[in-house]
Amino acid sequence: MNLGPLNPEVEQLAVAVVLFAAVYLVVGRFLPRVNRVLEERAMLLEGATGGPTADLWRAAERVRDERGVLLSEARREAAHVRQAAREEGAALIADSRDEGLRERAEIVATGQARVEAERAEAEAELRGCVSEVASELASRIVGEPIPVPAVNAGLFEGSGGDAGSGPRGGGDGGASGSGR
Repeated sequence: MNLGPLNPEVEQLAVAVVLFAAVYLVVGRFLPRVNRVLEERAMLLEGATGGPTADLWRAAERVRDERGVLLSEARREAAHVRQAAREEGAALIADSRDEGLRERAEIVATGQARVEAERAEAEAELRGCVSEVASELASRIVGEPIPVPAVNAGLFEGSGGDAGSGPRGGGDGGASGSGR
């Protein structure tokens, strides 16, 4: 036989036919058994879908669905709780901020009132001392004691201070300062 480039030899063809027949007989013998096992498996699966296994399967699906519903409700509730906590926290922060601003305004107002009172007190004290200091400086310049004018001296003494005493120099302050 001339088949072109595929020119089989007769001995190889004979061996191939014998081996094919052997494999066919072996597979033909086991194939009905395999088919029978597959059919039994299919019947068991069909029985399982309609028997007690099917009931268990449906119950498991029901439990899974219920669990999914419970989880979604719990997630929704947790989201509501988180939102409420955020809103409450924001309200607390706003209240604390308002209270802090109020306290700051009170402290600033108290401080300003205190500063104004101290300034007025210092101004009154300085007004009383101005004539005394001016008299003392004039005494130093002239070289002889110059008395404090009576109008300012009366104002100074009336404000609760003592014109002749204190660390700023009394009536003899001009005398001691002119010794230089």
